Amino acid sequence: MIENLESNYDCAHAGNDLHSLHEELAQHKAQGATTQEAQEQLNRLENQIRFIENKCSIHPSGK
Repeated sequence: MIENLESNYDCAHAGNDLHSLHEELAQHKAQGATTQEAQEQLNRLENQIRFIENKCSIHPSGK
């Protein structure tokens, strides 16, 4: 997960960051969100992915 994702995010990093975030999200989903903390982690990852996609005008494929 990206620690400090702010409005001045550099979209030049979007490809690598999104790849990493999607991999991390998949790992967490595979483990299952059995606790409140795990669910919050999933939500943060999904929010970061959406933030980067929106900020950098990236339209996710297959959704």
